[in-house]
Amino acid sequence: MLNSWLIIGGITTLVAFGSFFFRPRDIPWAAKLDRPRWLFFEPAIPLIWTVAFFCGAWSAGLVWQQEPGSLKTWIFMGLYLLVEVVTVAYIPATLRSRSLAIGTFLGGLGVVLGAVLALLVGQQSLEAALLLLPYLLWSPVGTYTTRRMIDLNPEAA
Repeated sequence: MLNSWLIIGGITTLVAFGSFFFRPRDIPWAAKLDRPRWLFFEPAIPLIWTVAFFCGAWSAGLVWQQEPGSLKTWIFMGLYLLVEVVTVAYIPATLRSRSLAIGTFLGGLGVVLGAVLALLVGQQSLEAALLLLPYLLWSPVGTYTTRRMIDLNPEAA
């Protein structure tokens, strides 16, 4: 039987690759968008998300170890997966629709789902909830940035 850490890590990685489901012809649209002046850290965003997803997978692994295979644990795993899918959908949905409003909506939904997940997981494992902090801190920043980009690019709303 495969180790739960390998399965959780593998699923996290596979879902994360979903962010590459965009059309190359959509990249110039995104590249031309004006960005807030304070967005100097844009080159670090992939690393930031990698850390957030790694910590989320670690959190899920800890939750799984508490009660492996129980219905409650499977529900938690579904919530972890939902948070990641919503988060990963941001890039392809925004690029394909050419709509920053869709990106803002998905970002906001991710913030809410991530907070709910952290609150629920925190009742079972404080350590697992704390590992969701990188997501909980970064996701609102990404969402706010996208919202500010609508102000700078109203035609891309």
